[in-house]
Amino acid sequence: MNCIRPAILLFLLILAGCVTSYTPGNIEDEQALVVEGLITDQPGVYTINISLSTQLWSIYKPVKLSGFTVWITDDNGGKFDLKEGEKIGTYLTDPATFKGEAGRTYTLHLITNDRLGDIYYESYPTKMIAAPPVDSVYYEKRTYNQAGFGTVEGCQIFLNTHDPAGECRFYRWEYNETWEFDLPGDYMVLNKTCWRSENSGGILIKNSSSLENEKITRFPLLTISNPVDRLSMKYSLLVNQFSLNEGEFYYWEKIKNMTEATGGFYDVVPASISSNVYCPDDITRKVLGYFSVSAVKSKRIFIKDNFVENNMMYFNCIADTIHKSGNIWLKYNYITHRNDTISGEDISYWALYNYPLSVPPVKIITWNKGCADCTTRGTIYKPDFWNDDK
Repeated sequence: MNCIRPAILLFLLILAGCVTSYTPGNIEDEQALVVEGLITDQPGVYTINISLSTQLWSIYKPVKLSGFTVWITDDNGGKFDLKEGEKIGTYLTDPATFKGEAGRTYTLHLITNDRLGDIYYESYPTKMIAAPPVDSVYYEKRTYNQAGFGTVEGCQIFLNTHDPAGECRFYRWEYNETWEFDLPGDYMVLNKTCWRSENSGGILIKNSSSLENEKITRFPLLTISNPVDRLSMKYSLLVNQFSLNEGEFYYWEKIKNMTEATGGFYDVVPASISSNVYCPDDITRKVLGYFSVSAVKSKRIFIKDNFVENNMMYFNCIADTIHKSGNIWLKYNYITHRNDTISGEDISYWALYNYPLSVPPVKIITWNKGCADCTTRGTIYKPDFWNDDK
């Protein structure tokens, strides 16, 4: 299965509105074809997504389009047909017959049937540039003052890379975080240790052309500063490094500038971000999105260190104590100064710890399931790549 996840943010950009309440008259009135997808040199199924755009101020989602004929060709005379997936608007490669190869040049083709006849689109031929290995991924401790949490320790994670062959000068990165965490306290609960994973957000790109020896050093991948449990036990980061051609790099750069802008009227809008897909018979037809062709190299690191924490994630895990009288559980009410009956019909609670040998039997409880069951945030199944020795 292809683990490289394309981070196309175009749909969000199309749906995002400007901060000004002014709605231009005819800008972007015409719906545009949106084509986006990624092929790499990694094994797996590649997906091409096809839809229609919506206006910036529209409340409706883009319309997924079915019925296209889609194929990919390479500079060696190969032709690879895609089949339509179960999800409308998705077109899938056959992993048994197609995998990208560094050095090859690829072109995307698609045909749709319009009421006036077939319409043909294609991408500009794009060479898959070999991706160099990631030189190193490392972290440095940092101290942060968090409002309401006090002083906590976190870290900044950096990346170093370069291409000894001098072919790759444009890069994009994605990452996947995985961490092990325990529920607080010494309570006996059913699910106390879990693992959680999250994918990166935002756009991480860099042009090494103007750098000394074209080496990228201390590129800041991410900062872990919030008082969360990412660093409480053991943490892993998998970095995927994508090679880009120059045209795609500037495509991502424009989207990055747009997403980081304030949203004023004169900021760049999606229509000004050129696609590499076009209609050769009618160049006035709008096409948005990008057919990405990238080789990939990956590197994983583990972090197991002592960090000063002030973890407030479980601040509402205030336990209470109830005791058993006969066949019912009782809780002392400090307002009425009497015991209230606790049962499954009266109140929902989660047991943190049982003292069955106490006289009378005592149970510590919480009303927050997340305090007693780590599967509310993660899974109890250890990832295959998890190495307890690191």
